Amino acid sequence: MERRYSDYTYEELRQEVAELKEKAIKAEQMGMVNEYAVHERKIIMAKSYMMNPEEFSAGETYQIEGDPAHTFYIEYMNGVFAWGYRQNDQEEKVTEETEEALPISMLGQKVK
Repeated sequence: MERRYSDYTYEELRQEVAELKEKAIKAEQMGMVNEYAVHERKIIMAKSYMMNPEEFSAGETYQIEGDPAHTFYIEYMNGVFAWGYRQNDQEEKVTEETEEALPISMLGQKVK
């Protein structure tokens, strides 16, 4: 039975990220796109548990790693997830759908 990342120590998370990076590189080299994507998502989640959620605040806007065209406005935090919505350059919602959750490791610098 696998453990949850929330139960890992910081050192165990570091080791897990290193192992997942190795697996992702091997999957990419073998052309296994789906497996590579799974490992990348696990890396994002493990890195989120290595961060302090208190460094992110509701009502603030942050850059999104890998998506320079949008920013992310946080409506509220729930553990290592920031709930809110993506914005364009004019600070308008990108979609009218309900809010989405991003792991905090996907967030970059605070905007403004």
